[in-house]
Amino acid sequence: MFTSRRDFLNRSGLGIGSVALSWLMRQDSTFARPVSGKSESYDLLPKQPFERPKAQAMISMFMQGGPSHIDLMDPKPLLEKFAGKPFPGKIKYDNAAQASSTVLACPWKYSRCGESGMEISELLPHLQGIADDITIIRSMTTGVNNHGQSIHSLNTGRVTPGNPALGAWLSYGLGNQTDELPAFMVLKDPRGLPVEGVRNWSNGWLPSLYQGTVVRSKEPRIANLDAPPHLKGEPQKRYLSYLDQINRQHLEQHPGELELEARISSYELAAKMQTAAKNALDISGESKATKQLYGIDNPATEEFGTRCLIARRLVERGVRFVQLFTKNQYWDHHGSINSRLPESCQYIDQPAAALVQDLKGRGLLDTTLVHWGGEMGRLPVIQNDTGPAKVGRDHNTYGFSMWLAGGGVRGGHIHGATDEWGHHAVLDKVTHHDYHATLLHLFGLDADKLRFKRNGLPVGLIPPSDTGEVIRAILKS
Repeated sequence: MFTSRRDFLNRSGLGIGSVALSWLMRQDSTFARPVSGKSESYDLLPKQPFERPKAQAMISMFMQGGPSHIDLMDPKPLLEKFAGKPFPGKIKYDNAAQASSTVLACPWKYSRCGESGMEISELLPHLQGIADDITIIRSMTTGVNNHGQSIHSLNTGRVTPGNPALGAWLSYGLGNQTDELPAFMVLKDPRGLPVEGVRNWSNGWLPSLYQGTVVRSKEPRIANLDAPPHLKGEPQKRYLSYLDQINRQHLEQHPGELELEARISSYELAAKMQTAAKNALDISGESKATKQLYGIDNPATEEFGTRCLIARRLVERGVRFVQLFTKNQYWDHHGSINSRLPESCQYIDQPAAALVQDLKGRGLLDTTLVHWGGEMGRLPVIQNDTGPAKVGRDHNTYGFSMWLAGGGVRGGHIHGATDEWGHHAVLDKVTHHDYHATLLHLFGLDADKLRFKRNGLPVGLIPPSDTGEVIRAILKS
């Protein structure tokens, strides 16, 4: 009986489904079709940036929920003076029902760290140890006080869902540095997805091969990577050979189908990924000292430490963009901040600092941009004023902190400032558009030139109605 090409694909069960649909369509062309007699193709081959880049890869540690900048890396002595008293100005609350105007001081001590003397909270002792390697931006703002909108602003450049994520834009603009692994990989928290879920690593309206590939915390770390046992080895080779034959016959009948041409060229790469991905995600060969550096010997830090180590292994092998997420609202401390914030900090502090140290020790930090931060900070007043053990802080997107390291960014540097309460950015304010323009600049890209034609109009990471300025003060000279 004749087997159609469509039936064959549906029934074969080769085990590379999600991978073959996106990442594998990479080197020749994908999802593009001839328009007005002209062919346009999309791939993940390395591309020449507009200018000489400082960064070649990026690792973003996204702390979903909003870490309290006031308690971590933006000390405000005035809060202690006014602790327990009414806030003397106006406050923009997100949750009016639990709102309070009572000032909440930081209960943790700050220390001056490194040769730079930057002040960092005792909740982040390992970050204190790499103070001279990082830039803290204390004047971040998105201006949209909800989680979803602020996440979208920082991750896609727009407050609305459905747009390409940062990793998708970098993959589109620069391609990948390896033909054995995806360009954009996501290491999600095994305890749950962040707010907005899979939209955080969406390709949006860019071609699907720029979508993030999710890595799970346990085997199988990448879904559908392996063929079923009965098809492994020689049976898989025969299936792929037959598929190649009927694909080429179909192509002869339909010349110019670039998606089909890409599929034909992709299956050889599937076999590469079946080996390369497993190797990259396997940390068993790492030294005991390296595992201890990341805190993998400690139950409190083992999980995040493992992900940070895998992130280093991925960029080491040429992956362009790796993003780590914490679970849904992990840093959203509306209540019980006195107990929950230290727990969150312990989970990430040692692994995050170790990542910077490890990259630096291997000579990779100069070309790898490392980011740590969330979509917002917290307010300087009490939320949920029902007792000392239950108090928390509400959202604040008008002035908060994040840090960057490597990839052409200065070390031991503080950029910008919030007001004396930590509520609003008042000095060298950095919008999400400024942040994106700076990231693209570090990769040798120009936010005004990196464009994709959508409905006939060129569209970029920064919307046409907005502007983003490169934050030159944080760049190495």
